[in-house]
Amino acid sequence: MGLGVLETSRFEKVPGTSFVYDDASRPPQDGELDCRLKYDRSGAVPIIFVPQPSDDPNDPLNWPLWKRDMILVILSTLSVIASTLSPLLAANTVTLSLLFDKDFAAMALATGYHLLGVGVAGFLFVASARVWGKRHLYLLGTVLIVVSSAWGGSTAYNYKSLVWARVIQGVGLAPFEALVNASVGDLFFVHERGKRMALSNLALFGGAFFTPILVGKITHTIGWQWSFYFVAIFCAAMLPFLFFFVPETAFRRDDSFNTDIRGEEPVQHGAAHKNRSVNGEGHSYGSNIEKQPGSLSEGSSPKPIPHKVSLARSLLPFNGRKTDENLFKLVLRPLPLFLHPAVLWACLIQGTLIGWTVMIGVVLAAIFLGPPLWFSEVQTGYMYTGPFVGAVLGFLLAGLLADWSAKVMIKRNQGVYEPEFRLVLVVAQMILGCAGLYGFGITSYNVKRYGWFWPDFFFALEVMGMVLGAVASALYIVDAHREIAVESFTCLLIFKNVFSFGLTWGAYNWIVAAGILKVFYIIGSVQIGICLLSIPMYLLGKRNRAFFNRHDILKMTHLW
Repeated sequence: MGLGVLETSRFEKVPGTSFVYDDASRPPQDGELDCRLKYDRSGAVPIIFVPQPSDDPNDPLNWPLWKRDMILVILSTLSVIASTLSPLLAANTVTLSLLFDKDFAAMALATGYHLLGVGVAGFLFVASARVWGKRHLYLLGTVLIVVSSAWGGSTAYNYKSLVWARVIQGVGLAPFEALVNASVGDLFFVHERGKRMALSNLALFGGAFFTPILVGKITHTIGWQWSFYFVAIFCAAMLPFLFFFVPETAFRRDDSFNTDIRGEEPVQHGAAHKNRSVNGEGHSYGSNIEKQPGSLSEGSSPKPIPHKVSLARSLLPFNGRKTDENLFKLVLRPLPLFLHPAVLWACLIQGTLIGWTVMIGVVLAAIFLGPPLWFSEVQTGYMYTGPFVGAVLGFLLAGLLADWSAKVMIKRNQGVYEPEFRLVLVVAQMILGCAGLYGFGITSYNVKRYGWFWPDFFFALEVMGMVLGAVASALYIVDAHREIAVESFTCLLIFKNVFSFGLTWGAYNWIVAAGILKVFYIIGSVQIGICLLSIPMYLLGKRNRAFFNRHDILKMTHLW
C-alpha cells in the first residue's frame, strides 16, 4: 500500500505508476542509476524522466525547456483571450436585454448557446487532433475567433445574428478548452507538469473573470460592440506568434518510452535492477540511450535516428498522421469513457464547480443591478475583481501544492509515484469552493445587510476552489490515463459545457422560484458530496487503473 493507495491483487504493470527516484527517495538497495534510462540532472539529485524521451530530435520532450515553455506561454495567452468569450455578456446582460428587446433569460441563452457550441465542436475537434495533431486546430480556432468576434460586434440589434456569432465563437474557443491541457502532457515530464498545468488552467479561467471587469467599462464608454472588436484585434495580433512559434506538439512515440502508460513496477523494481550499470552513471536530459537507441527494450536492434524536420515543414498546419486509427471511431470514442470511474470523477470535480460559477455569473447582474444597491453595468463588471483575484490565488496555490505535495509523497513512498497523489488538491477545493458557495448564497440573499464586498469575497473563494479542482482533475487524467487523455478532456469539455448550458437555461427561473439562499444551500451540499467521491477514488484509483488496463472499455466497444 502506497500512502493509502490500495495495491492490486496481482503483480502486474499498472499504467500511471512510475518511478521518479532521486537520491532522497531511492531505497538503499537501489542506489545505482539505470543505464537504460534518461534522467533530469539539472538539480542536485537525478530524477527519472517520465515518460522517457526518444532519441528523435523531433520529439517535443527533447526540445529545450525554454522552447517548451515559450509554446505554453503562447497557447496560454491565446487561451486567456479565447476564454474571455464565454463571460463576454455577463456584465451587461440587462443592458443588452433592453437593447435587443429580449427578456433576461433569452440574453442568458446567448451565452448558453455559445457554451453548447464549445461542447459540440470540442467533440469533433478532439478526434481530428488524434489523427492530425493539434496545430491545425489551434490555427483554425484563432481564425474563427477573429472572424466571429468581428461579426458579433457588427450585428447591430439582430438577436439571431448575435446568437450565431456567439455559437461560432464557441467553436473557435473549443480547441483551447479541449487541447491545451493535453499539450502540457505532450511537452512536459511528470515532475514538470504541476505548475505548468496550473498556468494553463489559470489562462483558461483567469481570463474569463477578468473580462467582465473590462466589458462593463467598455460598454459604458465606447459601446458594447467594442468588447467583441477588441477580442478580434488581440487574437489577430497573436496569430503570427502561433503560426511561427508553436509547432505540432503531438508525437508518435514508441510505446517502450511511455513508461507512465505502460507502468514500470515490474521493469524497475526487483529483478530488473540486476541490469543496472555497475558504475552508477545515469543519463542527463538530451543524452542518448547507449544500449538501444530508439527503444528501452533489451535485445532489440538499434534504430536509426531521424533527421530534424525543417522549419518550413514545421510551419505546415498538418505534419502527417499521428495515428492510423479510423476517424469515425475516434469521434465516438469519448462516449463510453463517461462510464470510466476516473473520467466521470474528473467531469464532476471540474465540471460542476465551473457550472456553479457560470450560474453565479448569470444571476450576478440581476442581484446587483436592481434594488437595494442599484449598481451600474460598470460597477457590476467590477464585481468580477474578486473572482479574478481568486483565480490568480487559486493558480498560485495549485502551482505550489501540486508539485510540492507530489514530491513529498513520492519521497515517503520510496520513489514510487502514484497519480492518486494529485487528488490531495481536492481537499483545498472542498474547503474553499464549498465555503464560497454557501457564503455567496447567504450574503447575496441579504445584500442590504452585507453589501457588495462579502458576496464578492465568497465568489472569489468559489473560484479558487474551481481552479484547484480543474488542476487536480487535469493532472490526474494526464498522469493516470495519458493514453486516453485527449478523449477524457473531451468528456470534461462536453460535460462542463452541457451542464453550464442547462444552468443558463434554467438557473434564473430556479432562483426566482426557490430563492437564492435555498438554491445555494443545495448546490453547496451537492458539491461537498462530489468532493467526497475523491476518497474512494484515492483508495481504489490504482485498482481502477489496473482493472481498465485489463478490461479496456474502448477495446470492448471496438473503438480502439
